[in-house]
Amino acid sequence: MALSSPHLQKVLLNRLCCNYGYTITAKKNIIQKAVGGGGGGEGRGICCSAIAIDAPAPLTSVSGIRWGSTLIQGPREEMEDDAVIVQSDDLDGFTYAAVFDGHAGFSSVKFLREELYKECITALQGGLLLNRKDINAIRKALQEAFENADRKLLNWLESSGKEDESGSTATVLFVGNDTLIISHVGDSSVVLSRSGKAEILTNSHRPYGSNKASLQEIRRINEAGGWIVNGRICGDISVSRAFGDMRFKTKKNEMLEKGVKEGRWPEKFASRIQFKGDLVTASPDVLQVTLASDAEFVLLASDGLWDYMKRDEIVDIVRNQLREHGDVQVACEALARTALERRTQDNVSIVIADLGRTDWRNLPVQKQNFVFELGQALVTICFVSIGVWLSTTMFSP
Repeated sequence: MALSSPHLQKVLLNRLCCNYGYTITAKKNIIQKAVGGGGGGEGRGICCSAIAIDAPAPLTSVSGIRWGSTLIQGPREEMEDDAVIVQSDDLDGFTYAAVFDGHAGFSSVKFLREELYKECITALQGGLLLNRKDINAIRKALQEAFENADRKLLNWLESSGKEDESGSTATVLFVGNDTLIISHVGDSSVVLSRSGKAEILTNSHRPYGSNKASLQEIRRINEAGGWIVNGRICGDISVSRAFGDMRFKTKKNEMLEKGVKEGRWPEKFASRIQFKGDLVTASPDVLQVTLASDAEFVLLASDGLWDYMKRDEIVDIVRNQLREHGDVQVACEALARTALERRTQDNVSIVIADLGRTDWRNLPVQKQNFVFELGQALVTICFVSIGVWLSTTMFSP
């Protein structure tokens, strides 16, 4: 589909993010480095960029992993997503990558894209805990890092007076030679391609559905004194774990009073509510995955991609792109264009890590499942035939 299509005229952004600001750049082969903070309390800058698969050796990660990243705004009025990739000596051979999906403003994302990295590095003692591969110690450290970052964000939002209803999901990757660590809050998703098979590694934190993860979220919210309306907490937010969102944490009673004034619920109902905990939490799911020889690439993206495309289809697109030209950044952008063609109604952030184990140029083209395609065609023909028959029967004299 040509870029002249109005829906595809949204800009594909590759951002170079530093010190709470960003610059749009068309350069591909940019190595990510954590920029050392200066004096006077200055923070560490974080670069967000992409590395092409055929870039010279100095532009690839130490472990040979090659990165691509793309952000698209889609039809939304505001761009509230962001992505960060950091390579630093602090990580001792690992690369940090994260996708943030903001809501009710960009303030929480703006804060997290720098502060969450610093909290993780501190809690993990640099790369020391990562290389020990002690998942219990890593889980404890990352839970501490996420909770500390959330506490600081809530204080910052309240003291600055900026968008106090703003919040953000965050999914963080630490990718090493043979190990992947994921720390996850929200409804972005991570998929690992193993020999072309899509293996989903995260559960969406949403308060609806009948799967185990959703039922656990619903139970936790109910036990904290909250309630669910049409898959939304208090009829408001559809994600149950996120940073920020102080109205569901430190300002729950104010949220309740505001709801009465706005007529969202009666005063008698509000008087019976007793909160016993946070309705939205930043406590992450943490898991460790071994990257064996069959591991091809890791794909992290916000829900604007997964809600409109199937994971198997996404993996097939990336594999065929890499087989065709071997450029992970081009593959990332092609996947983003496909999401636009599928009429995604959300912002989309995509990060892909090609693990460097696959000889893409000698990989056979992914073939369609002929039986599956034939079955789909027959089902379509049957439905059309039934529709024609019903129309003829109903309107015939």
